[in-house]
Amino acid sequence: MSQLSVIILCGQSPRHLYFANQLCKACKPLAIIQEGGHDAPLKKIINLLFNPAKLWRKAWRWLRDRKRYAGNKEATFFFADHPAQLDRNDLRIEVPHINHNDAIKIIDEHRPDLILVFGTSLLKGELLEKGRLGIINLHGGLSPEYRGADCTFWALHNQEPEKAGCTLHYINAGIDTGNIIAHVSPEIKETDDELTLFWRAVRDSTEAFAELLDRLEKGEVFGAIQTDKGSLYQVKDRGLQHEKKLEALLQSGMLKNLNLGKRVTWFKP
Repeated sequence: MSQLSVIILCGQSPRHLYFANQLCKACKPLAIIQEGGHDAPLKKIINLLFNPAKLWRKAWRWLRDRKRYAGNKEATFFFADHPAQLDRNDLRIEVPHINHNDAIKIIDEHRPDLILVFGTSLLKGELLEKGRLGIINLHGGLSPEYRGADCTFWALHNQEPEKAGCTLHYINAGIDTGNIIAHVSPEIKETDDELTLFWRAVRDSTEAFAELLDRLEKGEVFGAIQTDKGSLYQVKDRGLQHEKKLEALLQSGMLKNLNLGKRVTWFKP
């Protein structure tokens, strides 16, 4: 187990809880800061009400995700028959959003070696300067080709299943543009869909994250500059026509006979 001290910033879905639990076992956790999502500015709410097209897109995505995540499938994948919860709930602190002053105060009080991130909104401003050894993110796509949101979906939609995976990278002011530490690509099974492939990538990436902490403590240096801008995908880019195309591709056997196992590539300066 690494003796590096860390603060974990994460979301509240089962995959985020799994990430936090595994990394708490791999180092010295000081706090787990989670976004509550209760600080939506009134201006945003008003703009949404007066923008029917945007309101419809959000409503459609909400209904789509309720269907996709029905039956606690994500919790079962990561926790099997056990409750999907934090092992170290005593370390949990909820903030309205990840850049909130309370999060900054907690980090300043603990002065961690590293800040580890998975599943939060975009880090900005003063927060980017924290962490003695920096801030490392688990991004659900292979940067720089796949940056932003829904990257497993887009890799499959673009008929590039071999490019599904996650990136461990240092965080800077851009969106998934910081120096790359590792690419983690999961085993691909014929029966996979977007979610099972993404979840397996997250699980494999969490394991790589734990290995990274040990290697950093031993003095290894990681981080290759991203020389290509790649593609940035946003939540709003994913529409019904894209969903139908991917469904047809999977039904036609796109993932059959790929014979791709787990792959991890480490990047050094």
